[in-house]
Amino acid sequence: MNFLEKIFGKADKRNPEELFQVTITDDFVTVEHPKAKTKTVKWTDIEEVRVINTDDDPDFTEVWIELVGKNDRCSIPQGAEGYNEVFEVVSGYDGFDAMNYIKVMGSADNEERVLWRRPQ
Repeated sequence: MNFLEKIFGKADKRNPEELFQVTITDDFVTVEHPKAKTKTVKWTDIEEVRVINTDDDPDFTEVWIELVGKNDRCSIPQGAEGYNEVFEVVSGYDGFDAMNYIKVMGSADNEERVLWRRPQ
């Protein structure tokens, strides 16, 4: 162990997205952010699904999926384990707008688009 590791501990060499813990059950999705409050949204409470593209940090993910519930919301970075599973579920919602997802994925701009909204 070198001198700096003794003082600061070992550096976490994982991608920042890997630090997000996503728990998926039949009832809910929970996202534990490494430096923020843990968020949980029940599948039955989801009112809207969004995709967000950001260029805020070149060393971090640009694409996020956001589940907006009645009382809370959670955001999942594209590189987090669980992102694909959540995307697979919500992309199967009736009325899911796959074109909005494709547009954001092909964009270099900061952008947010609604992929699905609960029918009124």
